[in-house]
Amino acid sequence: MRLLLLLTALSLWTAPASAAPCGGEFDDFVDHLKSEAVSRGHDPGDVQRFFDPVRRDGAVIKADRAQGVFQKPFTDFAQRLISSHRLSTGRSKAKSYDTIFDQIEADYGVSRGILLAFWAFETDFGGFQGDFNTLNALVTLSHDCRRPALFRPQIFAALRLFERGDFDPARTTGAWAGEIGMVQMLPQDILDNGTDGDGDGHVSLKTSAPDALMSGGRMLRHLGWRAGEPWLQEVTVPAGLDWSLTGLRTAKTGREWAELGVQARQGSLAQDLPGNILLPEGRGGPAFIAYPNFRVLFKWNQSYTYVLTAAYFATRLEGAPVMQLGNPETGLSSKQMMLLQQKLAALGYDVGEIDGILGGGTRAAVQDVQQKLGMPADAWPTRELLRRL
Repeated sequence: MRLLLLLTALSLWTAPASAAPCGGEFDDFVDHLKSEAVSRGHDPGDVQRFFDPVRRDGAVIKADRAQGVFQKPFTDFAQRLISSHRLSTGRSKAKSYDTIFDQIEADYGVSRGILLAFWAFETDFGGFQGDFNTLNALVTLSHDCRRPALFRPQIFAALRLFERGDFDPARTTGAWAGEIGMVQMLPQDILDNGTDGDGDGHVSLKTSAPDALMSGGRMLRHLGWRAGEPWLQEVTVPAGLDWSLTGLRTAKTGREWAELGVQARQGSLAQDLPGNILLPEGRGGPAFIAYPNFRVLFKWNQSYTYVLTAAYFATRLEGAPVMQLGNPETGLSSKQMMLLQQKLAALGYDVGEIDGILGGGTRAAVQDVQQKLGMPADAWPTRELLRRL
């Protein structure tokens, strides 16, 4: 379910002069890819065998355009993904692979709750890993002109996996966006972080849970995970808090938040760690403090709602209570959200794609406009805000 992809190192990638342009005839595009691969030093015979079975997959484009699940409010989204079955299965897996998780925590400092959460959300603990042909998906998305720079490097990473015998262009399958295995890793992720967790001499992310979990832990450390630190904690906030301080733009230490009346619902705040107060459904809904490790999760997935849900689920798997839902003000429908985004864009705010999804850019714009209008600046868009705009 890793629907929004990693952008790690994307800004550093530059297409070679011989790179095939997106769009145009698909067969011509593939021919350009073959020429580029040979120019990169790959054996022409290997290149031909690798690209020979590739086909355009229209279902991949359809899946790329259909991501309405991210339009749901956080609590609805979380209740949909966090079932009693996933909780019980997650706790059972934690016991079954206790030795592996101990090794991951020792080697990479990544808590088992985080890996269990992604394992659950990405593939239901390996139960459904996707049935899209991976090479077809990567080439189709590279040919499409929406985000070609994101997917092109993954084609050549897959070619390198093929050359070492770890990728079958005709049979390797996974998610529609090219991720493979139980925790859904892209080909470049596998090259950089693939780890033999079960000691059989191979990295098998589709069939070996130890390999998948060890590789995921190594990747998170590579992305900046800080060993032994929390990532998310539910809090209670005072009614008189300056709401403009909430969100991902303003960080204070746990001690400073405590001085403003913020309290941990369970345990105590990390006094010396910087944290952001997150109100996913405004001041009337649940509240969390997000520590530096929380931001690392955005390098795994770009969706605010998905990342917050995974981070919260990880705390549940490690013993946190069910969150307090509160009584948030009714939010906007997807059509109303798109109208709001259009109005914000017209005012000069960068809200990204007009997609009806309350992402980070839209939240920041909403909070700024709320301040200017003298409304509580909790970054939660309401019908009243839409009316006033």
